[in-house]
Amino acid sequence: MDTLQKTQGNGGAWGMLMLASAFEIGYALSVGGSQAFTIPSWSIAAVVFFLLTLYFLSAALRTIDVGIGYAVWAGIGSVGAAVFGSILLNQPLTLIQAVWLGVIIAGVVWLKLADSPKLAVTA
Repeated sequence: MDTLQKTQGNGGAWGMLMLASAFEIGYALSVGGSQAFTIPSWSIAAVVFFLLTLYFLSAALRTIDVGIGYAVWAGIGSVGAAVFGSILLNQPLTLIQAVWLGVIIAGVVWLKLADSPKLAVTA
């Protein structure tokens, strides 16, 4: 596989990972809104988001290393759930929590940059 094909495939995998992360946020918020799966509409949404996040995560991990992909997925899902939980579910988010969530996002960005073909060492 030449470098251009590998880069294009990797870009698609990262797109899939971003979709999986968005669906993970939806899943986390739906589970919270379902109140232990006692509200049917939220419960159904949680199941749908769960299946979507699993599908897109598994598709992304065909190309992206599991450790990196999972860390990015979990990081974006965690930060997104905290931010949108604060906005949509009126959950508190303190300044210090926001700072540490920023550290998680910085780590996600650096992990993505580390996966860049320009930074990869060729053997």
